[in-house]
Amino acid sequence: QVGALMLTGAGGAFCAGGDVKGMNARNSGAASAATSLESNVDDLRQRQRTVSAALQTFPKVTVAAIDGAAAGAGLSIALACDLRVASPRAVFTTAFAKVGFSGDFGGSWFLTQLVGAAKARELYLTADRFDAAEALSFNVVNQVFEDEDFEAAAVAYAARFAEGPLVAQRYIKENLNRALGSDLLTCLDAEAMAMSRCRSTDDHKEAVAAFVEKRAPVFTGR
Repeated sequence: QVGALMLTGAGGAFCAGGDVKGMNARNSGAASAATSLESNVDDLRQRQRTVSAALQTFPKVTVAAIDGAAAGAGLSIALACDLRVASPRAVFTTAFAKVGFSGDFGGSWFLTQLVGAAKARELYLTADRFDAAEALSFNVVNQVFEDEDFEAAAVAYAARFAEGPLVAQRYIKENLNRALGSDLLTCLDAEAMAMSRCRSTDDHKEAVAAFVEKRAPVFTGR
């Protein structure tokens, strides 16, 4: 049973973005075989939904553990996660404007939610790099862990949610996602339904009993 999902990278980066040399090859000579606009749109739309939309709506908590570069679509994917942790080595950039792109994988939407419209515009239009400390101050990341114990600290952070009340966490995610585009009354009605469903879970009963008995709860995800 999956309790939480943690994404990380290999080879010294979280995800450094697109292959710029590959873009150059594709744009030149025989490699530039034309594909229709509709085909490109359909392909990218499907890939974005398979990754970014799936992460946002995934029923478990998602954590991006960023150790190294998170650039372009790599940053967008990290932003699609519920939470982000970084090492001091982490560097961030929207990157797209540097190669004449506008952005994909929902980065403009996620970044606007996290940092506000004005800062998101600055980060997208300049494509400037920023470090882990700045990312923390911008609310792009939630925690910065030291280099020497980053992997263990990131796993422990994700495990906190994996060992938590999974049903309640799923409804919390649904409530927060709904709040981004719904009116108050719709959100209130949905909260009432979710709370009533949580009330009948084993995890709720265990949490209440543990509080009364002054012990740590042991959740089962039911």
